[in-house]
Amino acid sequence: MKLFLLFLMTFTMKLGIAQNFNKKAIPLENRSSLDKLIDASKNKKLIMLGEASHGTHEYYAWRDKISQRLIKDHNFSFIAVEGDFASLYKLNRYVKNLQGAENSAREVLMHLERFPTWMWANEEVVALAEWLRKYNDNLPQKDKIGFYGMDVYDEWHSKEMVLELLKNTDETSFNFVKENYNCFHPFKGDSWQYARAVKAGKEDCATATKNVVDYIRNNRQKLSSLSDDDYFYLLQNAIVFHNAEAFYRESVAAKDSASWNSRVFHMHDTVEDLLRIYGENSRGIVWAHNTHIGDASYTNMRNYGEKNIGQLMRETLGEENVFLIGFTTYEGKVMAARSWGGRMEEMKIPKAIPKSVEAQLNQIGYESLYVIFDKEDRKKKNLKVTGNRAVGVVYNPEMDRRQFVPTLVPMRYDALVFFRNTTALHVLNK
Repeated sequence: MKLFLLFLMTFTMKLGIAQNFNKKAIPLENRSSLDKLIDASKNKKLIMLGEASHGTHEYYAWRDKISQRLIKDHNFSFIAVEGDFASLYKLNRYVKNLQGAENSAREVLMHLERFPTWMWANEEVVALAEWLRKYNDNLPQKDKIGFYGMDVYDEWHSKEMVLELLKNTDETSFNFVKENYNCFHPFKGDSWQYARAVKAGKEDCATATKNVVDYIRNNRQKLSSLSDDDYFYLLQNAIVFHNAEAFYRESVAAKDSASWNSRVFHMHDTVEDLLRIYGENSRGIVWAHNTHIGDASYTNMRNYGEKNIGQLMRETLGEENVFLIGFTTYEGKVMAARSWGGRMEEMKIPKAIPKSVEAQLNQIGYESLYVIFDKEDRKKKNLKVTGNRAVGVVYNPEMDRRQFVPTLVPMRYDALVFFRNTTALHVLNK
């Protein structure tokens, strides 16, 4: 299979049409339509829910429905999303009704500031969070379902949270951490400026950030006044800042896969930490882009040495314990920006290119559907490289033909959810 895979990945998606999906397509009409998908995934350790864009209503709405059923009917323990840890931890406080929680999910999400705010400051996430709060209110504190950001961004916010917690907990610890973090003082919250300075010859601060992580790990007794939740919050913020230092430094230093993979390893480790914290029998749900949850080794990402969390989780937990669900669309609308940090716009997603998996699924005739892949689908004779849509927060519809990832679809995912026509997220208005 590995030699065959390498052979396939040398070709482009123009090569042909993948297997016939007609017999496998399951129409998606209402909550009960999910029964076969839930049944196929309910016993897994980790279920990963993807998206072909970060700004599509249907992806969020149906991930909401799937997550609710997994939590309510099959005792899943937490949701980890491709979002900032420090900012979204406030949503975790709210859904668990922890001390210091704000009054509503909307109040939490309206305060998000880092681009792209629309990824989480939207009505779809509000609906899920309010459902979680209501569900959690009937559970003992130790059993409440968590909601966490697992990404490496918003690192300066994480740094400030470490200092703030320690200042109110232990003066010696605070002074130790502050002294180490002084390494970053000249850069005043600008990680790119820091990374460029290191590339120009300044000594890096990797040792300083590692010192802080190690100190917190080795001094739990000294920080015993912190609850388990607050201690995790403290440690994870320190880890975010440590891994962000490497991510930005590697992003500037080289153009290879190192920076991409450093972010991927951080997200992977965060999910593993959550599984460990929630206990031996815990199970998790992950929300992230298809490029993160769909196994990278079955796309052209492998040609560039890029890994992702779907691939890493299959390797560390075992394929039998992980279920990867991609989401995609034939055409529609999406919230995105034309440049990083740019203005959010509702953009048109053109019809998918011929021979892509989206074009094939569109021919079946259902407005929405899903396919669950099995051993027969993964036989060599049934595998073809085909394009699979991937729209980022930065998007230019005029260049849409470039937004298709060469993919062995039945290997990349365990299931694929398809919508013929999608709509934009319902963004919260400030």
